[in-house]
Amino acid sequence: MAKTEPNTRMNHGNGIIDQIARECLLRRVRKLDRVLTGIYDAEFRPFGLKATQLNLLVLVAKAGPIRRIEIAKKLHLDPSTLTRNLKIMLTNGWIKEIAGGEDGRGLPVEVTPQGRDLLNQIGPSWRNAQTRTQKLIGDEGAALLKLAANRMEVPSR
Repeated sequence: MAKTEPNTRMNHGNGIIDQIARECLLRRVRKLDRVLTGIYDAEFRPFGLKATQLNLLVLVAKAGPIRRIEIAKKLHLDPSTLTRNLKIMLTNGWIKEIAGGEDGRGLPVEVTPQGRDLLNQIGPSWRNAQTRTQKLIGDEGAALLKLAANRMEVPSR
């Protein structure tokens, strides 16, 4: 059996590895996401709420009764993530399902008075998270995030 040079095999394709390590936008966004989520989660922890659930709760509160499929589309969430978070929110009494459809699938949800109270209570903590985030990313970073969020249509190939 012939012995292969370890460096020959290990160095094959280093160009693309180096380029990805240096330039990958997804890697940078995912890292930023984890850091920012950590800031918000730390602020919301005393309330038993996670940053991802806050986004859902705010959407449901603003939209009124809204179906799960609409939530998933607006927040670009996969069904399992949405279901898991909505279940927690239903269990905690922050949202409720609205009966009255022809079948039980896709019942709309709406925020409860308890959910609205929670949103009002976390206001100062949310402001703290916003301030910490603003300090971290600066005005230009905040402007860039707002711009990117407004362009959430996936570009065609």
